[in-house]
Amino acid sequence: MIIELIKEFERDVKVLSKKYKTLLEDIEVVKSVLIVNPYVRPPFSFRINNLGLETCVIKVKKMASRSFKGKGANSGFRLVYAHFEEQNKIVLVEIYHKSIKSQEYRKRIIKNFD
Repeated sequence: MIIELIKEFERDVKVLSKKYKTLLEDIEVVKSVLIVNPYVRPPFSFRINNLGLETCVIKVKKMASRSFKGKGANSGFRLVYAHFEEQNKIVLVEIYHKSIKSQEYRKRIIKNFD
């Protein structure tokens, strides 16, 4: 399985990692899970519909982070990725903290996969 990152994702990580010191390690854990099972796993992840794309775009709702230890199950990051099953590839699109932003940036998704 190939995992790629778009430039906007890299910028998201750079900004968030200043505040959340374990973010880079947390992303590596998520990558290792996605390599084994990149498919939708409710209630932890779901497919984002109504984008007008054929690409399977998935949002991970419950991304664990050691930075949130003791802060409850609902605190955390949201991760958006595209899964290209035929190419055996995952593209990480966006990561954000749910307290900063409530929804994925749909224009970014469409711009990168239209």
